[in-house]
Amino acid sequence: MKNTRKLIVTALFSALSYILMLLEFPLPFIPSFIQFDFSELPALICCFSAGPLWGGAVCVIKNILHGFSSSTMWAGELSNMLLGLCFVLPAGFIYKKHKSRKSALLGCVVGAFLTAILSIFINYFVTYPVYMKLFMPKSVILGMYQALLPSVDSILEALLIFNTPFNFGKYMIVALITFLVYKRLSPIIKGIKN
Repeated sequence: MKNTRKLIVTALFSALSYILMLLEFPLPFIPSFIQFDFSELPALICCFSAGPLWGGAVCVIKNILHGFSSSTMWAGELSNMLLGLCFVLPAGFIYKKHKSRKSALLGCVVGAFLTAILSIFINYFVTYPVYMKLFMPKSVILGMYQALLPSVDSILEALLIFNTPFNFGKYMIVALITFLVYKRLSPIIKGIKN
């Protein structure tokens, strides 16, 4: 795929990813300030079709676009960008090394697992300290987790119990949808006529 086409695909997928990020929604089994969205779907498709760095660019661009209309003062976007990169880059690099469905699946599982683990550190050391300083005190954040599971007594425990499985599940759902649509989209993205 030529670089001009990759640039166009990245721009289009960044715009689509930004739109999907706007369509976020809460889930009943996790605090409402944590939203589910499908915005890494275009980034993962771009990773597989154009390469991992192009897919990573989609994660960065969509968060820059979202940051201008966000109320999180870029904290949510920084977290989303870091988690997105933790997912799409390993998936993209593993797929790039051996282009097969098996390596794509392996890449997605590795990326989702890595994201789930790194989300603990990203949230504990970056995102939540900013939220606690600017938006809501630790007691309020912890209270939102305790409303779902009263025995949770620390932010770290909440991240382990709630956020880790949420992130793994979210990215595996994105991977599943990618597997369902990628084969049909790939010829269009790459400009190959059937």
